[in-house]
Amino acid sequence: MSVDIKAHVVVRPSSSDLWFLAYLPLAISDGIATPLIPLLALQHFGATAFAVTIIIAASAMSQVPFTILWGNLSDRIAHRKFFLVGSFLATGVSIILIALAHDLLTYFWLNVVEGLASAASAPIGTMLLLETRHRRWWPADIGLFGLISGLGTTVGLALGFVWLFVVGLNQPAIQVMTALLILSGVLALVSAGIAWAWIEEPPAAARVDRLSVADLVHLHRGVVERLRHVRARVVGLVDLTRPTSERLPGREFLFLAALGIMSVGFDIFYGPFPVFLWKSAHFSDAGVFIVYLGSAAASTALFFHSGKAVDRHSPKSVFLESLAGRIVLMLLFLWGPIYVLLGLGSPGLLAWLTLLNALLGVTWAFISTASTLFLVRLVGRAARGRALGLYNAFAGAGSLLGTLAGGWLYATYGVHLAYSIAAITILVGAGVLLAIPYHLFQLPHHSAHRVRHLHPGGNSLHASARATVPPPPVPIGRRP
Repeated sequence: MSVDIKAHVVVRPSSSDLWFLAYLPLAISDGIATPLIPLLALQHFGATAFAVTIIIAASAMSQVPFTILWGNLSDRIAHRKFFLVGSFLATGVSIILIALAHDLLTYFWLNVVEGLASAASAPIGTMLLLETRHRRWWPADIGLFGLISGLGTTVGLALGFVWLFVVGLNQPAIQVMTALLILSGVLALVSAGIAWAWIEEPPAAARVDRLSVADLVHLHRGVVERLRHVRARVVGLVDLTRPTSERLPGREFLFLAALGIMSVGFDIFYGPFPVFLWKSAHFSDAGVFIVYLGSAAASTALFFHSGKAVDRHSPKSVFLESLAGRIVLMLLFLWGPIYVLLGLGSPGLLAWLTLLNALLGVTWAFISTASTLFLVRLVGRAARGRALGLYNAFAGAGSLLGTLAGGWLYATYGVHLAYSIAAITILVGAGVLLAIPYHLFQLPHHSAHRVRHLHPGGNSLHASARATVPPPPVPIGRRP
């Protein structure tokens, strides 16, 4: 009797598969903490915009050496489950301690500690998935994690809004925000409990060499653009230090340069974004959550549709069109007559900025898909792993620089110059991208299908407590 290995077979989840659900409360925790960490720093400790971005950047950088360390240790010690459960536990405890911090310096260092604790979840979660599921199910499983991440983040933002606007409406703001952040930490602890109950250690024979799945790992991108997504990609910076025997082809180098420049622009905008909403637009805490919710919901809903659109058209044209839309949207955030017409802090202005941020989420869905597919088609199969590693490295370096630059520009010169420079920087990156000669490669149907599924669009099994998406060793950045 012959068996068609290509036929789709429905497989019921076993107890070893249910650990996937450990990332759902973690994603909800991420959605809550995304805007709450900077808001609490602003209101509880009176932090400046630059201080907020310093906290974000320091937490991101703290993950780089520890992501490598945890991944290497888990390869040598045959207990991935314990590493992952420990990461979730330490992350939850760190978030709770952040909520209870009494001064800004303690708040800063606890965010760094949380980055160290959460670093293990990215490389170890990735390898655990690959070692407990058959190779043919890897693309679908990673897509499932992307869906869990996007939905969880959206639910977390919605829960944060309800908590602030309904539950704590007539209570002291700091007290309500502190309680909400504690809830975020508790959700991470719930993830640890689910992981402990349902993860089964893979047998020694099933161990996977991380180098053998580099393509799959690096193809992962974020469903939801996060304020701290720099930490999802900054781990790739190690790729810049690795010697290579080949010179980069000219058009690949141009692509990576364009990506780095655009990443700077993206984070000059999003670095001080929560400060802009609270201080410049005069929104309440609940209003800030609503604006974030618009982007999360839009990018999650449109991700799979964006994949189909990129398949039908040139990734380069989709990429450029999405960048053009993003530049226009960023400029619409600048002060103008509509702020006077609607009034600062008004429901009308809240609706307007939520709409703009939702449209930014739409552009992100197309950018995250088109950029990866553009690079995959630009280089040959043999160079894909190296190219995607450098892709993460350049994006991470640009994101880190942009986060710091955005906070400094906003604090020193105000939102007009900061957001104008963000738009100009993206325009320069798009100009570099435009110079790359490119034609639409006609891939065999099965190859295109595989690329679509390998790109579920999530910054990965998040290396952060607030990071939940499929598990590539390069984690999905933390906050939008």
